[in-house]
Amino acid sequence: MTPELPRLKPDPIPAIHPVPEYAATGMLAEAYDRTKAGLGVPWVGVVAMAFAQYPAFYGRLWSALVPIARSAAFGAACESLRNTAEGAAATLAPVSILTRLRAQGYDTRELDEIRACNAVFSAGNMPYLLMASLARLLLEGQEWEGAQAPGPGIPGPPPLPRPPLVEAHHADPSTVALYADIRETLGLPFVNTDYRAFARWPSYFAPAWRDLRGAVVSSRYEGQVCRVHEAAVALAAGLPNVTGLTAAELRDAAAQDAPVDEVLAVVRLFQWLLPGLALNVAFLRAQLQPAQ
Repeated sequence: MTPELPRLKPDPIPAIHPVPEYAATGMLAEAYDRTKAGLGVPWVGVVAMAFAQYPAFYGRLWSALVPIARSAAFGAACESLRNTAEGAAATLAPVSILTRLRAQGYDTRELDEIRACNAVFSAGNMPYLLMASLARLLLEGQEWEGAQAPGPGIPGPPPLPRPPLVEAHHADPSTVALYADIRETLGLPFVNTDYRAFARWPSYFAPAWRDLRGAVVSSRYEGQVCRVHEAAVALAAGLPNVTGLTAAELRDAAAQDAPVDEVLAVVRLFQWLLPGLALNVAFLRAQLQPAQ
């Protein structure tokens, strides 16, 4: 039975203070390395950076994910969630931008580089979304009932390069303005890693974002984000709970770091935003396909 976990954006949005990978040291750097290795991703998402600010909470959550992160069940859940995101994006009718990019001078090699960058996030956002959904489920007092065996281990994905990021302090004024528009349109105080990676190609990302922005503000968008959210909750709740982690245990761990409501607000923020991010990256991916 899928638990009741409606989409919920915390109000007010909690302050987060993520430490970037290059600045992480000691136990925080070790937590980042475990996250990347365990989830098979080349970057630490802002969600993991925020969770890692609560070490007892994140450590207990991570201990329950370690036995399943490389299992067939987890891999199948990630694949199913990605398919849902891409199906939801297709209903928003993304238009190919290849003709526009080629007219600007983009060649096949450059377009393939953008697609490769997108592929990192198309795959990598899924384990982060499942993790955030499990964390919210448990912190809100619902139990993780998944009991089936995780299935055989599966080989990790081939190593992917960590995409370079264009931070606001090394962006030109037009990119800074684009970041401001992303924050305002999405209702967030920060710009996710994905968008900072795509901004490496400003003459690509500016028109891509304009088209995506039109979808985000459309009447159809929220319904499709809900579709991804609901799939994430169902898939996360069905994952094998190998360590028997309970809601009380995770709440007790969170209470060692901060008031539980503070940790829950941070978890809710990411569990709210990640379905939209997964959908948006899928929309950007579809834009890079030939026109039908």
